[in-house]
Amino acid sequence: MHVFPPLFNRYSGGQSFGSHVDNAIRTVPGTSHRIRTDLSATLFLSGPDEYGGGELMIEDTYGVHSIKLAAGSMVLYLSTSLHHVRPVTRGARVSSFFWLQSMVRDDGDRTLLFDLDAAIRNLNRAAPQHPVAVQ
Repeated sequence: MHVFPPLFNRYSGGQSFGSHVDNAIRTVPGTSHRIRTDLSATLFLSGPDEYGGGELMIEDTYGVHSIKLAAGSMVLYLSTSLHHVRPVTRGARVSSFFWLQSMVRDDGDRTLLFDLDAAIRNLNRAAPQHPVAVQ
């Protein structure tokens, strides 16, 4: 996995960021190194009580999600998801954001591997000595 160096933003006084999907490829500043942006990450540095508005809105196949997490909490989402930041109405929203390149390029393949791993973990919890769990 490759990680793009983190960037930071601060929104206040009605600032927002409009709807978009993230670039598919990003060049690491000052280098010729490029990474594929499979996953986007937002790390919240301000607590939800420190600002009004400023929700990260992410639209995916399961609907629209409003994200406003505790300071130190992070959300990962597909870089191809349509997303935006709602206007900040009070205080300041400070966060870090960056992108990750997965070892597995295709989102469908990543989802399949995640589901398979979850099923194996659940089976091991439910029946640790079952021959299928051992296999």
